[in-house]
This record gives sequence, structure tokens and C-alpha cells, in this order.
Amino acid sequence: MAAHRGTMGHLAKERLFSGELSFSKRIRSKNWSQEYRNPYAGVTLYGSNLGNRDILGYGFGMYGFIEFPWTRSEKHVFTSKLGAGLGIVTKVYNTETNPKNVAMSTYLNAIICLGIQGRWYIKPEHALIYSFDLTHFSNGSSKVPNLGVNMPFIGLGYQYTFKKEERQNLELTRFQHVPFFKSWNASLVAVLSDKQIFPTGGKRYPIFALSAMLHKQFKPKVGMEIALDIISKQSILHYREYIPKTQLSILQIGGFIGYNIPLDKFRFVIGMGAYIKDRYNPDDLFYHRVGMRYQCANGLLLNLVLKSHWAKADYIEYGIGYTFNYKPRYHAK
Repeated sequence: MAAHRGTMGHLAKERLFSGELSFSKRIRSKNWSQEYRNPYAGVTLYGSNLGNRDILGYGFGMYGFIEFPWTRSEKHVFTSKLGAGLGIVTKVYNTETNPKNVAMSTYLNAIICLGIQGRWYIKPEHALIYSFDLTHFSNGSSKVPNLGVNMPFIGLGYQYTFKKEERQNLELTRFQHVPFFKSWNASLVAVLSDKQIFPTGGKRYPIFALSAMLHKQFKPKVGMEIALDIISKQSILHYREYIPKTQLSILQIGGFIGYNIPLDKFRFVIGMGAYIKDRYNPDDLFYHRVGMRYQCANGLLLNLVLKSHWAKADYIEYGIGYTFNYKPRYHAK
């Protein structure tokens, strides 16, 4: 286990061992899949120890993933992997029975997996797998303590292909390029979440936020977004309680810029923002986002993003919004 904080030094006591069972399919039938060399998409069942069975126990879960090939060889495929889902841990923080578990305080947690993976095909149906990945368990700061568990793995495996997929003749499409200052999409996203602050076992506070966003896809694999964020974090009312506060005074206003990886209507987002107004400064000046958004054809926008201050989770943004005058960027030739 990677002890990313000094207060976690006592937890990394054992070697990590894990097992995975994955089912995946190579996507060849979508317009955008050609741009990404026909990625793999699937689901993984996961289980491992967490580096300290006495304090942390074991972790189990299931997550969806997508793998982007870097090569086109029929004998060897090298990919980068991104996965997210839900998992459970068997031991959590307890003031009496498990006070040293500063990493996990809830049984149900999010799982995030980032990695690289290679497939070496011995025969069309049989392949050997080697990989390096980082698996993360966290509750997104919905309850403290929540330092999370980061686990680096070197993996070896075997893959069996039930049916060799035939290449399909797709209708040719092209990406419509437009000048930088034209055809930006405007969205409004409302966010609802909650979080717990120290001391442990304390009250959970709601969070309300609104993001006014401009976003655009410049190339088949390149997108960008700019947002103005207005955040009402009710826990700030209890930050330095000796200072009088109002609902208006605790409002945080920030500017955000992010990089998008577009997959048709689905896109990954990663980026950084800075607070323009943050009167009481309970956290850092800068904040970060990593997550996903799904754009429906009718304009509805679904949002699931982790907001953090560097490596410290702030809260999970559960959001729903609307994109005005949404138009896809792919058109038939």
C-alpha cells in the first residue's frame, strides 16, 4: 500500500495481493471508436487485501472500465485503462474497536482504477496479460476519517476470447471543425452533495452548487470546458465558529478550466480551478475535478465528478443540468 500521508505510515504492513475477473468487448461499431483504435469496454469483479488485514481488512467490488489501445498489432495490444465503480471494505474506523484505521470510515466506497495493460496473443482465442495499475478506495469525504487507500499492482493474467469479432464496414463519418471562438455549448449544472468534517462521528452537512459552463470539442479526442462555480458548503458555518457568518458570506465562487476526453455523448473531465471569492478560506486556493459527464440528445446533462484540493477529497458532485442548443460534432460524409 502507498502511504501517501505520514499519518498512514503504521498501516503499510503487508504485501498486497489481488484477483480480478473481467468481461470485455472491443468496440468497433461506433463513429468515435475509430478515433480511439477501437477501445475495449467491460466490467471487472475485484478482490484484495488492503495492506493490513488486522486494521483495514479486505476490499471487494465491481467497476466498469474502458481501455484505449496504443497499438494496432494483431499479436500484441498495449492499452491504457480507466475504471470506476463501487466496492466494500470489511473493516472501518471505530473509536473503540479500530481507532488506528484513519484510511476508511465507511463500508461502501468508490473504486477508481488507472493503469496500463498488454495482451500477447498466442492464438486468436488465447492471450497472456501483463499490467501495472493503481487501485483506489475512498468515500469521497462523505464521512471522516477518509484518507483512502492507494494500491499499486503488477499483474499477470490470461484472456480467452469466446468469439473472434469480424471487422464491420461502417458508414464513413467526419468530424466537423469550427473556429475557436464559434460553436461553444453552454450548460447549467446543479449539484447536490454532503460531507462530514472533523471531529469524527460529527454531523454531515449538505452542499449546494451551481456551475455555468462553456464547453467545446475541438478534435475527435480533444475537448475543453470553462466554468464559473457558485458553491454553498454548509460546513463552513461551523468553521471557526467564533466568527459570525451568514449564508451569503459562506458562498464560494470559483473559476475552473478542464480538459475533456470525448466519447460521443460521454466525456471524461480533469482540470483545475481557483476560488475568486472564498472569505473564510477553509481549504486551499486551488481545487480540482476528475470525473465524467453524459450528454443526452435532448440536452439533459448528467454529472458525476470528484472535487478535491490536491490529493484531499472535498466531496462528490452529484449533478444534473441542461445544455442549450446541443449539436453533435460528427456528420456523415
